[in-house]
Amino acid sequence: MPHTVRFQRVFRAPAERVFRAFIDPDAMAKWLPPHGFTGRVHEMDARVGGGYRMSFTNLSNGQSHSFGGQFLELRPAELLCHTDRFDASDLPGEMVTTIRFQTVSVGTEVNIEQAGIPDPIPPEACCLGWQESLQLLALLVEADIPD
Repeated sequence: MPHTVRFQRVFRAPAERVFRAFIDPDAMAKWLPPHGFTGRVHEMDARVGGGYRMSFTNLSNGQSHSFGGQFLELRPAELLCHTDRFDASDLPGEMVTTIRFQTVSVGTEVNIEQAGIPDPIPPEACCLGWQESLQLLALLVEADIPD
């Protein structure tokens, strides 16, 4: 059975900046790959019906895996929903990732649900990867850089 994971995190940053980090190719390459991986965005068309393609490369052994998807819903600073599909035949199926952004008193609350994770990926490994990625996202969006 495919798995579902959920995450909630509050960032000390405005919703517009946090949302932008999910659709800006350079930002995604910086924060989305978990520790030990580099990332490259090959395509980004951030609009409903548009798609994206990305790959992660293991820095230790050089092995890459690529994936992509289509944007199903996109409401700036509120909601982002997209499909994800791995190119590898041993990771079948399509995942759906939904990210909700809510302005709160200290910044932005983000709620993420990723459903349909292929059986070969243990849900706890997926959780660990997301936790590492969200740590990197915080470093990016919470930086206080003067104008």
